[in-house]
Parts: sequence; structure tokens; C-alpha cells
Amino acid sequence: MSIGDRFPKVDGPAKADGSGVYADDISFPRILHAKILRSPHANARIRKIDVSGASRYPGVVATLTGDELPVKYGVIPWTQDEQALATDHVRFVGDEVACVAALDERTAEEALALIEVDYEVLPAVLTPEDALAHPEIKVNERAKVGNITKHVNLQFGDVDAEVARATAIASQKYRYAGSTHVPIEPHCAVARADADGNLTVWSSTQIPHYVHRELSRVLGLSASKIRVIQPLLGGAFGGKSDPFALEFCVAKLALKTGRPVKILYTREEVFYAHRGRHPMNMDLTVALDRDGRIAAVDNKILIDGGAYASFGLVTAYYAGQLLTGPYRFGTYRFDSYRMYTNKPPCGPKRGHGSVQPRFAFEVALDEAAEKLGIDPIEVRRRNFIGEQVETVNGQKITSNGFLKCLELVEQASGWKERHGKLGPGRGLGVAGSMYISGTAYPVYPNEMPQSGILVKLDRSGRVTVFSGASDIGQGVNTLLCQIAAEELGCDPHEVTIVAADTDLTPVDLGAYSSRVTFMAGLAAREACQKLAAKLHAAGGSTFAEACQRAEAEEGAPLAAVGGYRTQKLGGDYRGGTIGASPAYSFTAHVAEVSVDEETGIWKVEKIWAAHDCGKALNPSLVEGQIEGSVYMGAAEAQMEEMVYDAKGLLFGPSLLDYRIPTSVDTPDLESYIVESADPNGPYGAKEAGEGPLHPAIPAIANAIHDACGIRIRELPFYPQRVLALLREKASGLRRQASGI
Repeated sequence: MSIGDRFPKVDGPAKADGSGVYADDISFPRILHAKILRSPHANARIRKIDVSGASRYPGVVATLTGDELPVKYGVIPWTQDEQALATDHVRFVGDEVACVAALDERTAEEALALIEVDYEVLPAVLTPEDALAHPEIKVNERAKVGNITKHVNLQFGDVDAEVARATAIASQKYRYAGSTHVPIEPHCAVARADADGNLTVWSSTQIPHYVHRELSRVLGLSASKIRVIQPLLGGAFGGKSDPFALEFCVAKLALKTGRPVKILYTREEVFYAHRGRHPMNMDLTVALDRDGRIAAVDNKILIDGGAYASFGLVTAYYAGQLLTGPYRFGTYRFDSYRMYTNKPPCGPKRGHGSVQPRFAFEVALDEAAEKLGIDPIEVRRRNFIGEQVETVNGQKITSNGFLKCLELVEQASGWKERHGKLGPGRGLGVAGSMYISGTAYPVYPNEMPQSGILVKLDRSGRVTVFSGASDIGQGVNTLLCQIAAEELGCDPHEVTIVAADTDLTPVDLGAYSSRVTFMAGLAAREACQKLAAKLHAAGGSTFAEACQRAEAEEGAPLAAVGGYRTQKLGGDYRGGTIGASPAYSFTAHVAEVSVDEETGIWKVEKIWAAHDCGKALNPSLVEGQIEGSVYMGAAEAQMEEMVYDAKGLLFGPSLLDYRIPTSVDTPDLESYIVESADPNGPYGAKEAGEGPLHPAIPAIANAIHDACGIRIRELPFYPQRVLALLREKASGLRRQASGI
């Protein structure tokens, strides 16, 4: 079994039988358990921290404060604004202040109550509007102007002129609520220092290389003295793509005490760590000409970023740069502000930065098309951008299977026979999207490869692949087995993967931006092809015999390396490389909903999702990614929202209060794989992990309109919001009937 086959996940049995090792499973003799004291205030100066009481508490071995970790960190070099433990300022309820290491968790937790912190409470800004309006209330000193993390204003063509001459215009305000990732596994980190001063950190991270890099900076240790290992991961979805306070705290405490140290976040702490979906307020205009073609798109975006930058610089660009496909825009402008606010920091959640604008755009496109009497699927066909083309903002699209995606969901849903004809309270909606297959521009620019692979052959016929890539459940380790089998002609069961260990594996930048299949896949294929040539030349009746002959001819153990080199892509303007990708995936969804017009209660009955992944290297994994993405999108549409009170306290940081869909709430999902054979991807493959999320939300919104004639523009689509719009519609009809 190799490329294109439904090969089972290589880590499946260990996860199923409980033998797999996650970060919290790691333990050592004399291990200490640490806990972090968190701020009760949204914005306050720290006058004094006194840990003496905690230090004297029986069972406490060490305490830690921010003055011992003064260097600020961040995954993006230009916006390093976080400190592992605050020294002079806390910026949200839950911000980290001090740490205690004790013989057990309970003792550490009890000792936290003995730490005395003298706070000067300050006014807090809790919305991006307030942050913009009150620059004198400084959330983060990193902001050069007021509370602005990043402002991006880009225009392509004369937008105002095209809007003025357009035939149909949809111009409305949209609001997308913030949500979080809810992985099954909380954040966890374990550190141990050996007698030579070498530090090893095991972390439930999806970016071991960046954690390694930042540990070196913050601790002031040579990178050669630090090793970071990612064990099995119980979900991430972008929420573990930052370095976090716990990694620095366990590392420092291990060096300080000479003992292993572990921190396991509670579920409440995971909510404070956050890095979830940015709330966005969008003022969007979509203008169509008389033929239904997109003449202009204009979007003003205000982004709530929380207290720290995280990936916010990128978010401010992604909110605009990733909207320009699968449709051709005549002209385009976006003006985005990413603001600091006194709330937990937002970051990348599946479909980073582009899910929110996609919701607004796909709803507005439907609304404008309706004014021209054009079918929603037809308007999308009419505006198809094509392949081997450039978008209005200079992004190069290679393969493009979007029309096939549209065709599949149109046929499967019975669109032509059923759209607009299901009767009151029942409707169909459609939406499309485009997403990146890895960012062409690395987080920190250099000439080294973004992804490296080392493959070693044993004379027994065993193949070992050393990969820095992070398997976070998406199945990259399984993919590497299949690539080795495809290129070397071996049994994939005879392939061992050594992964995500900074001492043993080549550098890979992490699992984010849907980069792994494309970049690690190409690197693996290159390495395996080098070895395959030697095996072919040596010959042999079995794979093991070929390995032995080739090693004899080589006179040395057989190994080869491969790498993915960064391509120079993107528009020739400031920020033009952000959002540029070596390939883009395309998706189309049709959603069917039912709405009770008496109560506003609605339900997603079914979603048909077709995704162009270039080539399905493992169809089972691709289908799993499509279905997982659709589920997460539908969840955000239905119920997910981070809610805060007037003092910045998160309401209900638990899985009891933060609601996610159960199996009862999950719609029937039908997924379709479209293969467009991208010329740049490994075996023609593109991404499948994030793109399929985008159309779910607007397809549901458009289906609600088909069902009951309302346009819902604020997430989540709570029944009370649906009911309010239904009553507003009924009131308008009554006024119209009475001639008022």
C-alpha cells in the first residue's frame, strides 16, 4: 500500500489501546509539579510580588517570578511582546504572574494562595472599538500607536469608481464572535536537566522548532544545549502553535532545582492560554456589474486581538489577502486593524484569519446576486477565476478544481430541483472558498529549508524516516510511511518514523498554515528518490537484499536527505508575500437547514462538502480532515463564543459552559474529494486540513435565508437572533401591507 491507498494511521493502535505516550504520561523519579498564579484583573500594574509565604509552605521546593525570565518572546520575531511571568503589568484576567513547584499538584495549588501581589487596578478596554477610541488606556507597550497591533490598508484598482457604476450592491456590517479550539488534551510540558546542563523539554506543542528557538532566547542558553520533543498530541487546531508560559516555567525550574518539573494546565487555564479565533467586525461591500461579475469588493475590518500579538501581524494581512479566490475580483480594497484588548490573546485557529471574512463575503455575494435574479451557484460559476492565473492582489493560482467542487455539491444536494422550493422553514445554501498550502514566507526569513527529511536504510530492509514535522492528528507520520513505500518499493509497515525531536530530526517549522503535506511531502519524496536510485542500480531479489548490495557498493550506511526550499512568491508591494502560497486548495459546500419560525430554533440537516486537495495521498485521512473541518465550522455557526463580563472575566471557562456540538448536534456530512493534480505539490497534492472549514458557516447562513427569508450577519446564529430577524421581517411585511 502506498500513495493513493487508504493506509491506516501508524499511530492508531497505540492511541486506541492506551499505550501511546502523551506529555502528561511522562514522569521521572523526584519529579516536581508546578502551578501558575494568574491575574484576577484585566488591566493592572504590579507594585510588588511576595512569594516568601509560598516558599515556606511544606512541600514547596521552588518558586519563580518574572524577574528570573525577563526576556520577552513571541513566535514572530517582530512582535515579541510576552513575558513568561509578568513583572510590572498584567493585561488580562488569567495573565501569568508567578509559579510554584512542589512535591505534588495539590501542594503547589495551595501554595499559590500564599503569594501576595500588590496590584494597582487600571481601566480596561474590552472591545476593539474601545481600544481604538481610547489610545490613552494602554494595553500593551509594544503598540507604537495607541492599541494597534497592526494596521494594513491595501487597494488594487479604483474600487470607488467600480462601486459607483455597479448594477447590484450588497453593503452591510457583519460580526464574527471569538471562539477557541477545545482540544481534548490540555497544554502540558515536562522539563529535565542532566548533569552536563543539557535541558530536555517535552511539550504538547505543534511547533517544537519555534519552542526550541524561544527557549534558547529566553533562558540565555545555547540552542545546542536544549532539546525539545513533541510526544503524541491530543489535538491542537492552531491552539498550540505559540510558545507558552508553561514551557519556560518548567525549563527554568528544572535548571533551578536540578529536578524534573511538570506543568499540566487545567481546562480553565487552557481557556486563558486561548489563541483562538479573532472576533472581527466587518463592514463589507460587494458590487456586481449587470452580468453578475464581481466589479469591486471593499472590506473594513476591526479585529479584537486580545492582550498579546501572537500571530496578529499575520492575521491583519490574512483577513484581506486570502479572500481573492476562487473568484475573480475586478477591484479590491481592505483596511484592517488588529487591536490589543484586555482579554486572553487570540491567535491562529483552523483557517487562520480568513474564515471570518469568508463568511461575510459569501453571504454578501448571495445578497448581491439575488438583486440581479442570478442563482447562487451560477454567480459563483460566472466569477470563477480559473487556473494558472494571478489574483487581483498578485497571488499565483496553479491548479483549481473549484468548478468540479461546485458541480459535485450541486448534484448531490439536488440543488436545481430543491433550492428555493422546499417550502417554509427548509432551505439550501451554498458557499465556496480558497486556502493556502503552506505559507511561502517563513515566520523568520532565511535561506535554509522550511522542512527537512533524513531517510536511513538498514541492511535488514528497515527504513527509518527522521522528520521534524509535527503530527497533531492529521496523519503526517502515516503519509511519510506511504511516501517511503511509494518511492523505495518497500512495505510501509517496515517504515519507522522518528519525529518532532530537535536533537534527532532535521528542522521543520511546525504544523500550521496547512504546510505539512506539501512541504514535508516534497522533502520526503526527494530524499527517498535519492535512495531509490541507489537501490535500483544495486538490484536484488528482495528489498532487504537490495539494501545490502547498495550498502556494499556505497561502502557506508545508506542515508539521504531532502528539503523544501522557500519559493519567492507574492505581489511586489509591502505585505505582498503574506498569504502567498505555492498552491491553493478550493472548496464548495451546500448546507441544508430547517428553521422553526415560531421559536427561531434551527438545525443543520446535512452538509455536502467537496474539496480540491490536488491529489488524495490517503483518501481516508483527507475525508477525515474534510469532515472535521465541516464539524468545526458548523459548531462556530451554531453555538461557540467566548463571552466576557464588564470586568474582563471570561464567562464559564469550562466544557460545561462553553458549548460544543455533541453527536446529537452534528449534521449529516457527505464529503467528496476533487483531484486537480497540482503541478507543484507532492504527487499533485495540496492542503486538506483547513480549507474545508471556510464555506460551512456562510453556506448555513445562506440556507437560513432560503428557508425563511432572513439574512443573518452575526455569529453564532443563536435562535434568539434568528427569531428577532424573523419578527423584524414580519413587522416590515405588516407595514408594507398597511401602506406605512
